[in-house]
Amino acid sequence: MTMFSATSPRNGRARSHLLPIAIGSAFAIAALALVAYLLWPTWGTVVGASAPEKLPVSIGNTLFNVPTAAIRMKIQRHSGPQERIDLDFLYPSLETPGALKHVTAENVDATMQPIDRIFLSIAAHHDALAPETRVATIYPRYLDPAPGTVDDGLAMRKFRAETPYGSEDLFSATSPPLSARCTRDAATPGMCLTERRIGGADLTFRFPRSWLGNWREVADAMEKLTAQMFGKRS
Repeated sequence: MTMFSATSPRNGRARSHLLPIAIGSAFAIAALALVAYLLWPTWGTVVGASAPEKLPVSIGNTLFNVPTAAIRMKIQRHSGPQERIDLDFLYPSLETPGALKHVTAENVDATMQPIDRIFLSIAAHHDALAPETRVATIYPRYLDPAPGTVDDGLAMRKFRAETPYGSEDLFSATSPPLSARCTRDAATPGMCLTERRIGGADLTFRFPRSWLGNWREVADAMEKLTAQMFGKRS
């Protein structure tokens, strides 16, 4: 009588097919873990002692020397060309922020904490409409015709309610120059946005609307940050 092996050729082929699948799955899991690590927020981490104090970063073919500790995302902490970089600086010291403490469900503080920093995004503009052109030609179309107010040299005009900026106000001054679009205080504090163009990049600053009480100091802080990373404006 012919004896059959307990392991048939069909079973052997099945195991041989499973091996590449298992190896591919392992590589996929490792790749996902790497992406998650790079994109995970850097709050609560400290830049290593061996990291350079500043990084030369090219955005829109324009070179900026960026403080490493101010970069908010790990994936952006490298020199060379980048499409965009996101930073924050303590105000009024303009120092780079320290590590935030780790927050858990047990130690979370539900109290609204005041914002103590200026946020800055630098991104390639790809020949989009310049910020100063937008202020001069686009915003006036949406402003309320009613006269605005002027307080300590800072003028304020409301946008019409039915416009894309209906929940915002436009603030402007000439000495020092400042133009900022600001949301109004509601469930969350109002925030201001102001932009400037340098070479192939647009710089977008964000800060609390409540700081406009000292608007000259805020304008000076943004000028200092720009000079520190790029040099004197042309």
